[in-house]
Amino acid sequence: MGGAFAARLRDQGYETYGYDPSDAATERFVAEGGIAASLKSVADCHTVISSLPSDSEVIAVFDDQLLADLSGGTLIELSTILPSTMVALAGKAATHDVQVVDCPVSGGFNDARAGTIVLLVGADKAVLERNTELLNAMGVVRYVGKVGNGKIVKLVNNMMSLGNMVVAAEAFALGASLGMDGQELFDVLNQSGGRSLSFTRRIPSVLQRDFSARFALYLAEKDLRLALEMGHQGSYPMPVTAAVHQVYEMATTMGLSSEDQAAVIKVYQAWAQRGNGDD
Repeated sequence: MGGAFAARLRDQGYETYGYDPSDAATERFVAEGGIAASLKSVADCHTVISSLPSDSEVIAVFDDQLLADLSGGTLIELSTILPSTMVALAGKAATHDVQVVDCPVSGGFNDARAGTIVLLVGADKAVLERNTELLNAMGVVRYVGKVGNGKIVKLVNNMMSLGNMVVAAEAFALGASLGMDGQELFDVLNQSGGRSLSFTRRIPSVLQRDFSARFALYLAEKDLRLALEMGHQGSYPMPVTAAVHQVYEMATTMGLSSEDQAAVIKVYQAWAQRGNGDD
């Protein structure tokens, strides 16, 4: 996702410097016109945009030294992490005179590349105004209030989206196991009331047996785990999300972590095979 945003910003006339511990990711970045940099030299930029896979990595990267190097600048934080982690980071950044924009996103790589991705922005309004031009170059800004609110909306959105995927997988696998032709079933359901964005976008790939990761299953499991932790911190029961998370965990134990989230359907397909007496 970071690479897609970097490409988008270069198209919009911004000079982009990038750091990634993956040599392959860095090589792609440079091949597309980016400038490779160290973590320290990236912090010398006036604005740093971060897209990291977990809370622990966000905490590790943005230590006091890096924030001191970024003093007087702005951090736009795209990662899907706990709201409490985001608020704590913003508090620490403020002690180093770093402005923070909480900015998780809704959409995929292609949306980021095209500038149509939705930015779920939580920030002080004055900070938002100072960064409006850059944010508008990145995508479609939806202001959701203070820092931390962006992460709340992101996790709530993913609860719904990933839950929709599990319901679609369970229902579609049932219909197919009872003898329905997969393409015919999709065509009918895609014009019916039960359809969802997850169903419409993901089931065609399932029919093609294409499970290349557009949003990897391990990230789906992680986001649901974070949503459950967010609910736990707020003493809010989430029995349906807990059940959905269990399905993704089962898919993980089947070795599907690196496949697309739609690979969760393989859990149900495996059950159907066992029910039919297949090995």
